[in-house]
Amino acid sequence: MATFLYKVGRLAFRRRHYVALLWIALLTLAGVGAASAPAAGASSFSVPGTEAQKAFDLLEQRFPGMSADGATARVVFKAPAGEKLDTGANRATVEKTVKDLGDGSEVVSVADPFKGKAVSKDGTIAYASVKYKVSGMELKDASKDALKETAQQARASGLTVEVGGDALTATPETGSTEIIGIAIAAVVLVITFGSLLAAGFPLLTALIGVGIGVSTITALASALDLGTTTSTLAMMIGLAVGIDYALFIVSRYRAELAEGREREDAAGRAVGTAGSAVVFAGLTVVIALVGLAVVNIPMLTKMGVAAAGTVAIAVLIALTLIPALLGYGGKKIKPTGQKSKLLGGGRAASAEKASRPNMGTRWASFVVRRPLAVLLLGVIGLGAAAIPAASLELGLPDDGSQPTSTTQRRAYDLLSDGFGAGFNGPLMVVVDAKDSKTPKADVTTVTDKIKALKDVSTVTPATFNKDGDTATITVVPDSKPSSVTTEDLVHGIRDAGTRIKTDTDSTVLVTGTTAMNIDVSQKLNDALIPYLILVVGLAFLLLIVVFRSILVPLKAALGFLLSVMAALGAVVAVFQWGWLSGLMGVEETGPVMSMMPIFMVGVVFGLAMDYEVFLVTRIREAHVHGEKPSQAIVTGFKHSARVVTAAAVIMIAVFSGFISSSESMIKMIGFGLAIAVFFDAFVVRMAIVPAVLALLGKRAWWLPKWLNRILPNVDVEGEGLRKLDSKDTDPDEDRELVRA
Repeated sequence: MATFLYKVGRLAFRRRHYVALLWIALLTLAGVGAASAPAAGASSFSVPGTEAQKAFDLLEQRFPGMSADGATARVVFKAPAGEKLDTGANRATVEKTVKDLGDGSEVVSVADPFKGKAVSKDGTIAYASVKYKVSGMELKDASKDALKETAQQARASGLTVEVGGDALTATPETGSTEIIGIAIAAVVLVITFGSLLAAGFPLLTALIGVGIGVSTITALASALDLGTTTSTLAMMIGLAVGIDYALFIVSRYRAELAEGREREDAAGRAVGTAGSAVVFAGLTVVIALVGLAVVNIPMLTKMGVAAAGTVAIAVLIALTLIPALLGYGGKKIKPTGQKSKLLGGGRAASAEKASRPNMGTRWASFVVRRPLAVLLLGVIGLGAAAIPAASLELGLPDDGSQPTSTTQRRAYDLLSDGFGAGFNGPLMVVVDAKDSKTPKADVTTVTDKIKALKDVSTVTPATFNKDGDTATITVVPDSKPSSVTTEDLVHGIRDAGTRIKTDTDSTVLVTGTTAMNIDVSQKLNDALIPYLILVVGLAFLLLIVVFRSILVPLKAALGFLLSVMAALGAVVAVFQWGWLSGLMGVEETGPVMSMMPIFMVGVVFGLAMDYEVFLVTRIREAHVHGEKPSQAIVTGFKHSARVVTAAAVIMIAVFSGFISSSESMIKMIGFGLAIAVFFDAFVVRMAIVPAVLALLGKRAWWLPKWLNRILPNVDVEGEGLRKLDSKDTDPDEDRELVRA
């Protein structure tokens, strides 16, 4: 592979005009496709196989037009101090607001609080329920704006009016956080390369790759039902790996120049060596993202596949466009140890400074001398950070986790004050009595069973469909939606339904937003182990091919698991226990978002393997070329520690930008990914990895002879390039590559 990529790099360097035009054409084509494609709404959300989804599907059949999974909004009214809502002008304002709420084209129904007994006992708080035809993720912006405007008009009369429910579900906005991350990345790249031009190449190529990926997703969104949220993960990961991969190749190019190679040959060798690492690092990321299909949540699968496509584009750009841009840069791209005129006068480093070991060399030398102490300190430290993960509670965020500055949170609090904590998370019990001879009696039995359960505040009378074979019962718990008590109630109703199914011919299903959140959390939790086995297993096999070793891939996988557990422990400590919550801006502690563990596994595993492949391939390269194991570790760190550090700092900066978000879910993702990258890059890869390699010595590269014979030789470390020399190439080499 190294020889093939060497030729690709030289071809792209020499034919840079054609390569640049090709990528510009692809970017233009994708942009035109995105601009001309029909606008796509949010992707439809479904969770196949869950009881809540089965109930929604049943309601669609038995209650046509009910829009069981449609968005809901609760417009909550509170009378001024000393007044009540059911008198005079206050009542008139509420009734006018209810009338205005029903004018929207997507509105199915609006329940008048005075007719529906939706007024608190003291008469000061009431709510109007608005039902929509589509889910909150599919609701048009015009409908959301009309809802907000109607509430604002009601406030003008002197009432306190707040809006809750999933109708105000906001599509994640991107822009400012990416700009902050790109700005920090630019600073780190300039410091790393000592050149504005060299620093600009990774940023430029990453933006081109993300532009092509996101534009392609936008162009196909309507046809493939990708939705507006699908590109979010693709943008985040595409930007991250795009900068990383380009950084690796530009850094290797400058190192080759420092060894005295001609620029075209240096570009070829950079792509042949660092490019080989990029290819396999990219494959591990793709495996991790495509593996999200194991969860069997269509929206998550689409997000993973779309992001994987963007990563593939980032790999291709790094292998072709980067050497082309290096050709344009010419002599302005300085060898390692030199800076541009703007940043350092273009002067070479002094002899004294050039002979001084760099930070990577000094650190690796220290670890090689004290491997056991470093290993124990790293493992114990990460183990201590992982302890809170034993108390991990999973759930999905609701309005109660929103900041107190939002109308959703204020509506949530008003409803809790007026009607009880569980009122914000009602459960819908569906009784399918189609095969029963006594449907009404069965429904009465179900109602009585539910009333006898703990944590039940209210059970409304059953509502039958036209055929009289299906009924819905609304159950209001005593406790808040995200509590363990409410989850126990859902399981209690389902257990009772199982017993009823045995005694009768009726089926009992529990659904609603709260039940759906519980089912999604359970589904994600159940999928975590299979996902880990699939992703880590496939990557383990891939790394065996790359490193031609059993112990090195095993060490990589175990180190990753340790860093992820430590990161999950940190997330639990901050967002569930409340440690440093004030510093992080966490206003409400509660269960950790159920998607967090599997999301962290997928994203962090890909990024961690980037650092692992780039760092260890440098070590193996030195070992293959004749250095002793301990010296190879020092040599590998000498050439790659600075680059890996820069890549990690960039990723931490990008992810940390999301911590400032007002959305608790985005804040949690930003913190979790940032701390995970910190643990993995600086503790696992920079400390534990060299310590383990030092302790293992030559045994680290052991591979059974029978396995060595059957494994393909991908030559990631560039051993084949030693046979090549720039004088042996000829102008017809690119034509030979094309014919191949």
